[in-house]
Amino acid sequence: MSSSPIWSPSPERIRNSLLHAFMQRLERELGLEFSDYASLHAWSVEYSDLFWHQLWRFAGVIGHRGGTTVADSQDAEHAVWFPDARLNFAENLLMHERVPGESPAIIARSENGSCSQLSWHELQQQVAAVSAWLRHAGVQEGDVVAGFMPNIPETVVAMLATATLGGIWTSCSPDFGSEGVIERFGQTQPKVLFAADGYDYNGKQHHSRERAAAIMTAIGSITHRVEVSCLEPSALPAGVTGWREILATHRGSPLTFHSMPFNAPLYVLYSSGTTGKPKCIVHSAGGTLLNHFKEHLLHCDIQPGDPVFYFTTCGWMMWNWLASSLACGATLLLYDGAPLHPDAGRLWQWLAEQRISLFGTSANYLEALEKSGLKPGRQYHLGALRTLCSTGSPLAPEQFDFVYRHIRRDLLLASISGGTDICGCFVLGNPISPVYRGQCQGPGLGLNVQVFDDNGRRLFGQPGELVCCNAFPNRPLGFWNDNDGSRYHHAYWARWPGVWQHGDFVTQTAEGGMVFHGRSDAVLNPGGVRIGTAEIYRQLAQLREIAGSVIIGQRKNNDERLVLFVQLARGHSLTPELSEAIRKQLRTACSPRHVPAVILEVSDIPRTRSGKLVELAVREVVHNRPVKNMEALANPDALEQFKNRPELA
Repeated sequence: MSSSPIWSPSPERIRNSLLHAFMQRLERELGLEFSDYASLHAWSVEYSDLFWHQLWRFAGVIGHRGGTTVADSQDAEHAVWFPDARLNFAENLLMHERVPGESPAIIARSENGSCSQLSWHELQQQVAAVSAWLRHAGVQEGDVVAGFMPNIPETVVAMLATATLGGIWTSCSPDFGSEGVIERFGQTQPKVLFAADGYDYNGKQHHSRERAAAIMTAIGSITHRVEVSCLEPSALPAGVTGWREILATHRGSPLTFHSMPFNAPLYVLYSSGTTGKPKCIVHSAGGTLLNHFKEHLLHCDIQPGDPVFYFTTCGWMMWNWLASSLACGATLLLYDGAPLHPDAGRLWQWLAEQRISLFGTSANYLEALEKSGLKPGRQYHLGALRTLCSTGSPLAPEQFDFVYRHIRRDLLLASISGGTDICGCFVLGNPISPVYRGQCQGPGLGLNVQVFDDNGRRLFGQPGELVCCNAFPNRPLGFWNDNDGSRYHHAYWARWPGVWQHGDFVTQTAEGGMVFHGRSDAVLNPGGVRIGTAEIYRQLAQLREIAGSVIIGQRKNNDERLVLFVQLARGHSLTPELSEAIRKQLRTACSPRHVPAVILEVSDIPRTRSGKLVELAVREVVHNRPVKNMEALANPDALEQFKNRPELA
């Protein structure tokens, strides 16, 4: 990696950032002095209780903080943050004076071109109406409300209305089959189901009514089903309540907020479940709110009135992350549809029109965008864009080049990583530090993120396990129905007591950043040498003939050999010449250890619904073992091509 930054913030940008304002406040009130982000981070880890206390004050959290910041902080697994505090999550997203009431709170666009907008006053009124209806439907503190919904304003309203009552929100995107939704919602037993009648994606209409009916029939706890109309208007099914009916019947209801303990449950998020039944991960209202304040205000520099857009579905934790930006006074931009339909410029035209300041997407999208040939910075006016976030998979160094050459030169490119497990990030960007090619800028404030070898010794400059060695308020409360906490303990805390093991294979750099090599459970091990999959995908992405790829290790003769599957771009085939070009690229750019023993062609690469590669599912199929949760995949039929390949016998 180069020791020279690919981007550095201007002195003006540093001075105008909220992170700089936070540092100045600490210096003024506590007599501290910070020379850079690294010194602030070191303080935030050493005095993490004081850091989170000061963040509460800086963010202006609405609620009662109480006298204790953290109880039993020496036990990171069981530490209780703000044990005396009380607040309401929705109140913090809705009730602030940062922006005028008539300014837009949500601007939404669908693939079919339809647009809608809610002002702050209108958003508050709709939340009040739906909250009143939920109360009438019997929803109380601790009850679960589910959404089988597209990424539209009604989904945000339903979530906020649930939170006003102290309820728990959980959601799946409408591209899930009914079995996948039942496997998730069936564990959490919601009382109310919000479901759209359908959605548009990739130029086609997809109907959801039959699946919503099947979900309600299968889950006996659901007493009410609400339908949101997204397709052509038609009569409601018997026994189903219409969204418009709720708004009309409860118009003018007062907006009230039920005060909850800081550690009361707010969300249930689901693991991808590609190797077993999805885990139901429970997140607290206070921990989620405070951590999102940290990430939005300090790391992403989201300021009042900023238009913020993350391309996501309601089945990915980035939807929850995006919704929280309302607490900063940001305008929420929602897009529902395929990102490259009808062409690669669709999202960029919208970015330019709305003068979006933060755009979030996946590394997979940026790779596809580059291969499309579009150069957004030349074709669209992106002068308002200050921050581009990328997550979902490691961002290759070449994609850093693409962003700075063809999107915008003066831009904070924040490669961020964390996940559903913490509904946030362990590693992310910040607006006062330089960006180095191929690196995430560094660990989040208040988080003692390190890299361990197999024996629990700290590593620098060498790949190992990403861990967090201190307590933090947004650690999950646990798993749903895991009464003794054993499954939760085994998932994150069992290997090194008091240390969170996240499951990423990473290297900490001399610049203080992180390079991600892939998931540690997908690490390749030919001849006993550990290789991260991201190293291989990075090289293959440079070959125009390859549209996608997945690599696994196959057990063979008491060793592991590398097997590469490639999806070829249109008009190309896997010739001996291309196979040799692939091997040469990996041998030259990486090492002979990175060269696959077998290269095979497939027509599709299996991914989760959030776009992540599923190496583990492919590995299971190749080894003739069952994949336990096909519903976790966006394209489960793709796995058929990996079964019983004679080349792998």
